[in-house]
Amino acid sequence: MNKPATSYPQQRTVSFKEWAPSVHYAQFQQLPPGALPERRLYDFELLFVCQGAAATTMLGQRHILEAGQLILLPSGVLHQNEALAGPFTRFLGIHFDYFGELDIQTDADMVVNESAVQSTKFAMEACAESMPPLSASPIYTPPLPCIQLMEQLVDEFTMRLTGYEMVCRALLLNILAYLLRSPASPLSSAHSEHSSKIAGIISLIEASPGASWTNKNISEKLHMSIDHTAKLFRQIAGKPPGEFVQTIRHREARRLLRETELSIEQVGEAAGYPDIHYFSRIFRRLEGIPPREYRKLSRIL
Repeated sequence: MNKPATSYPQQRTVSFKEWAPSVHYAQFQQLPPGALPERRLYDFELLFVCQGAAATTMLGQRHILEAGQLILLPSGVLHQNEALAGPFTRFLGIHFDYFGELDIQTDADMVVNESAVQSTKFAMEACAESMPPLSASPIYTPPLPCIQLMEQLVDEFTMRLTGYEMVCRALLLNILAYLLRSPASPLSSAHSEHSSKIAGIISLIEASPGASWTNKNISEKLHMSIDHTAKLFRQIAGKPPGEFVQTIRHREARRLLRETELSIEQVGEAAGYPDIHYFSRIFRRLEGIPPREYRKLSRIL
C-alpha cells in the first residue's frame, strides 16, 4: 500500500476548552506473536501494552514498545502493529477523536477501507499553542494514575451505565492531560542502577501480582533499606510499594472477573488475597461494589 499523498494527521490549533473528545472503542485484547495487516484509521488510537512486548512500524520507523508503554496512532497514518512476546501480548486500546466529529456505528467505521476512502472523514488532531502535538513524539510511558484512568475508561465503556459517554469523555481528557504533561518516559530516561532495578521489580509485580510482595521482600530484592526503597519506588512508580502492589492486584482481580470463569475465591487467590472475606472487603472498598456484582455488570453490554 502506498503512503497517502495528503499529510496526516490533519491538525487544528485550539484552546484546551475546545477539546471535546468522543470515545469510540475501549477494550483489552490478547494477541499471539505475529504482525497484523497494515492499516489506516479515521480516528486516533491510544494503544497501551499491558503485558508482553509489541512493535509498530509507522512513517518509516519501527517503534518497540515494552510493557507499560503506549503509542498514539494518528488518524490517516499508515501503520502496522506486531505482537512480539509469547504466548501472547496483552493490549489496552482506546479509539477516539478530539472534537466529537465522527459518527462511529461499528468497529469497521474506524478502519479505512482503501478501496473506498472517505477523504472528508479523517479526524483532526487538536493542538495547543506553544506545545507540540501528541503525535510529534508518539511513544509514552504513562504514570500509574494515568494507567488507572485508562482501565477505568474500559470499564465505563464496557458496562455502559447511564451517562457513560460523559464519564468516558472526562476520563479521556484527564488521560490526554497526563500525556501532554509528561511526554518523556520516566522509566526509559532513568539511567541509574537503582532505577533500573526498581523498574525490573515493577515488571515482576505486574507479571505476578499474586506473589508475596511485602515491603521487606521488595527491599531485600533491591538490597536497600525499607525506607530508601519506599522513597525511590515512589519516585519511579508514583506510589509507595505497598500501595502500588494493592493497585496492581486490584487491576488483576478486575481483569480475572471480566475475562475468566474462575470462582470469586480463585480470583482472590490469583490476585494475592487467599482470604476471600478480606479480598471481598478490599475489592468493595476500592471499587465501590463487591466482586460478584462487578462481574455481573462487566458482562452487560
